[in-house]
Amino acid sequence: MRAPRVPGFVAASRRRGPRLLTALLLLALLAAAADPAFGADRAKPVSAVRTPQTGTASWYGREHAGKPTASGAVFDPDRLTAAHLKLPLGTRVRVTHVASGRSVVVTINDRGPYVRGRIIDLSHEAAEQLGMVDKGLAKVRLEVM
Repeated sequence: MRAPRVPGFVAASRRRGPRLLTALLLLALLAAAADPAFGADRAKPVSAVRTPQTGTASWYGREHAGKPTASGAVFDPDRLTAAHLKLPLGTRVRVTHVASGRSVVVTINDRGPYVRGRIIDLSHEAAEQLGMVDKGLAKVRLEVM
């Protein structure tokens, strides 16, 4: 025997389909979000950036001290660190001031610079060792270690 038809009433078996589909999609999204690779930094692998880069470097200093970097570390302007848009976090890079020949090895721990034409943002200490603090900008060559 069939259930009587009631206006506005939808059988439970008909409602379950869309709810089940919605629940499964939600679970799939949650599983993807829990995956450490989901939304992870899509930087090029180190092997893809072995060729030296040449361009303009800038530096950032005390105004950012104590703030978190992209790597999660707290920024310390007295350490030899830098920001790069594509190199993987933790990459060690030799930065050479083209005009003076001075060089320093820094660790990439942040993202940037976000100014067109610049290839790296150095910590104050790294800029000091390269002799570029006063000018603020310098032409440099980057070599992945």
